[in-house]
Amino acid sequence: MRRTLTIIGICALASACSSWVQVSPAGRGVSVATPAQVASCTRVGSSTANALSRIAFVQRGSAMLQEELINLARNEAGDMGGNRVVVESPISEGKQTFGVYRCQGA
Repeated sequence: MRRTLTIIGICALASACSSWVQVSPAGRGVSVATPAQVASCTRVGSSTANALSRIAFVQRGSAMLQEELINLARNEAGDMGGNRVVVESPISEGKQTFGVYRCQGA
């Protein structure tokens, strides 16, 4: 029983350190921008990305969580016809909002 709990704990820690979100083919054409960089672009909508901020009892690192949220937003923006995303909110309970833009000459 103790060995099983140890294995489960190790798996939970390893999962908390790895990214599960891959950028889709549509998302590969989307980059992260600042509000100033999209000033002359067309806003096509917004995306609220959700990821697990903790796995089991392990709090996930903020850098890994941010990477997953950006990848999710890029994927959704690509599906919406956008080519830029801009962070519009801080991460709260594993959620973050992004503006989706279509910029010319991208």
